[in-house]
Amino acid sequence: MFAFDTQQALGFLVSQTASIEAQVYEIQYPDIQYPALLPVDTSANPWAKSVTFFSTDKVGQADWFNHQAKDIPLADVERAQHDRPIEMAAIGYRYTLQELGQAMMVPGTNLSADRAAAAVRAYEEFMDGLALRGVPPNGVVKGWTGLINDPNVTAGLVLNDGSGASTLWADKTPDQILRDINALLTGVYQGSLTVEMADTLLLPVARFTALADTPRSGFSDTTILEYLRRNNTYTAITGAPLTIRAVRGLENAGAGNAARMVAYRRDPQVVRLHLPMPHQFLAPSPSGPLTFDVPGIFRTGGVEIRRPKAFRYGDGI
Repeated sequence: MFAFDTQQALGFLVSQTASIEAQVYEIQYPDIQYPALLPVDTSANPWAKSVTFFSTDKVGQADWFNHQAKDIPLADVERAQHDRPIEMAAIGYRYTLQELGQAMMVPGTNLSADRAAAAVRAYEEFMDGLALRGVPPNGVVKGWTGLINDPNVTAGLVLNDGSGASTLWADKTPDQILRDINALLTGVYQGSLTVEMADTLLLPVARFTALADTPRSGFSDTTILEYLRRNNTYTAITGAPLTIRAVRGLENAGAGNAARMVAYRRDPQVVRLHLPMPHQFLAPSPSGPLTFDVPGIFRTGGVEIRRPKAFRYGDGI
């Protein structure tokens, strides 16, 4: 007869968790969007209450000056302090004494990593929602916004010169669609007095797919998307490729739940996701007479757009 007690079961679970964690943290989830969309900053102390940063803006303009004058034009730097709170969230998994006992009966048996993988998946989905909209899937609101809905970013409707005075790309010609996109990119450049240039364009999945499927014209074997990659304001000025991505959640991110496109510069000086403590599992512990929990915790400050002029939203597409 095989006998065991709670301490043996706990010791068995502890011995298994290191291997389980190594497996699940190596899993890549291709439909998790945020790591490719913005820089993730893990540099802060994991237990910090907040992250402090300073934004600066240069003021002053050179002007003509008489050598006998005393009111020389002066330049200065305006500096503002900002504090970003860091909050904790959690997701773990559980085993029962019966499950551990059955696994211990067969020497060399390893516990499945499925539950740990499910916990990590839940963490990634939480962070994805937080990064994009500031609201994770569970809907608990902290008053944060995200990459696609920051109120400090300039947003506006695209031109309503489609058929029937429509703003929708479905009612526009390829030329009009390309015009809308380049107007958004140019808006970042001009709106920042040529300081900022958007190197990334985010599109709703359906709009991205339509651009990839629709010919540039009736006489072309090039799609609108292929043409756009070669012919856009950013590439024309810098010679560098424009990053274009399809992103879930943009279908109703605009004003009045309209579809939205986003142009921005993907740079940690412009935008970052604060994640001082990425998800980690803690040591297993008994949580009841017959249950053992493996807690998982993480701490984040959400998305911080430091330079809103390097962003622009285009709605109604």
